[in-house]
Amino acid sequence: MTVKVRIPTPLRKLTHDEEIVQVGAATVGAAIAELQSRYPGIKERLTDDAGNVRRFVNVYVNEEDIRFLQNQETPLKNGDEISIIPAIAGG
Repeated sequence: MTVKVRIPTPLRKLTHDEEIVQVGAATVGAAIAELQSRYPGIKERLTDDAGNVRRFVNVYVNEEDIRFLQNQETPLKNGDEISIIPAIAGG
């Protein structure tokens, strides 16, 4: 199974400038764990000390916010796309 993960520009220094990384994970949480094993330091930028996705980081599976699905337990299937989008403040 292959899932694409879109890496935002601020995190690409950790993925050696890769915009899209492929993982073989069954859930969003497993995808984050696989990213961490391949790109150390990425998990701490995505999750807080309790392991929850940080408030200012939005994670989507096929354009659906995981907060409205099953969070990190959201199941993945072959061909899914995860998008990591840091929240932008402004005014």
